[in-house]
Amino acid sequence: MATETVTTGQTGGFLSALNTRHHKAALGVYLFIVVAHWAEHLAQAVQVYVLGWPLPQARGVLGLPFPWLVTSEWMHYGYALLMLIGLIMLRPGFVGRSRTWWTISLGIQVWHHIEHLLLLIQALAGSNLMGRPAPTSIIQLLVPRMELHLFYNAIVFVPMVVAMVLHMRATAAERSLMRCNCAVAHA
Repeated sequence: MATETVTTGQTGGFLSALNTRHHKAALGVYLFIVVAHWAEHLAQAVQVYVLGWPLPQARGVLGLPFPWLVTSEWMHYGYALLMLIGLIMLRPGFVGRSRTWWTISLGIQVWHHIEHLLLLIQALAGSNLMGRPAPTSIIQLLVPRMELHLFYNAIVFVPMVVAMVLHMRATAAERSLMRCNCAVAHA
């Protein structure tokens, strides 16, 4: 099995630096953003299922003082796009097993992004899928939106975390292919 490595070249560049000497820091920032978003979805689920709030009032933590965050398709699409761009830009720094898991997360996020693009297009066009009262994604025809997006964020998050753990705990063979300092040395 061929393993891709980061090409650094003489001139370097932003992506090269991001996936070599700044990979660890970039992953930390990216993980913080993802966990903060994930926490918002979890807070909303707690508000509905534990506190018994009606869905329109359950807006997560930031959505309480800023309700437009929950209702803005632009904001949701922007986050889905940010996730996709981050997964693409940070992928070259991964090798071996971690790259496989990162790619799984990326593939799932591609679909999640398409669903958010469909929601945004409906909001902009003022015409919803199958005459629904609100913008509706394809899978949302089967699963309610809050639960669906909680699920989407989980199935993107889990392989991403697996990739990060494998990346930090790379085998000797994987470490020899890495161009970043993310891996911890094994005792």
